[in-house]
Amino acid sequence: MKPQKSPAILYIEAKTNETQPSKFFIDPNFIKTLPKEIYLCYTIQNQAQAEAMKKALEKNKIKIKGFSQVLGCTKLKTPYTILLIGQGNFHGLNLARQNDMVIQYSNGSSYVYSEKQKEEYNKRVMNSFNMFLHSSNIALIVSTKPGQNRLNDAQELKIKLEKKYPQKNFYLFISSHINIKEFENFSVDFWINTACPGLINDNPKIGNIDDISPVF
Repeated sequence: MKPQKSPAILYIEAKTNETQPSKFFIDPNFIKTLPKEIYLCYTIQNQAQAEAMKKALEKNKIKIKGFSQVLGCTKLKTPYTILLIGQGNFHGLNLARQNDMVIQYSNGSSYVYSEKQKEEYNKRVMNSFNMFLHSSNIALIVSTKPGQNRLNDAQELKIKLEKKYPQKNFYLFISSHINIKEFENFSVDFWINTACPGLINDNPKIGNIDDISPVF
């Protein structure tokens, strides 16, 4: 019997039709409030809207110093004001923690991330770290999905943690689909997340690797 070939894997962009480019409202008064140099970002669902905004900004002689898609875990540090085209605050808050000024825009409405929001997020990070210190059984979550797989980072951190905290137990949990509800089936006190950073919003016992690892 001949060995079966593995099926080809196709990656397809996921987009919504909630706001078509032709219906995307760009407020000219909003554009007048922007600085003359902008770093323009967008979530994948809003790529077409971001391209429309880019044309509008350039028409108003605003220089685009960068134009890129962002994820919830994107690392981006720039001296320019960031204009994010998208809904929800998960992506914007991630960018705001790394930069001085982030403005989010969605079909006529704009929003500026404040220092208070950054402080509240940093406070939550500190609470997670304190929970880690008082935990005995700690698991590192690893996703096998492309773009989220950080197995090497998880393994390196696990080695460091085992050396520094020999009294604690550390485990690797690897999965293609991470179901928060399944966490209760394991005797784990704290979870270190290496997958989508948004998981920390679903369970207070989860801390992101990028928030935990700098301490060690």
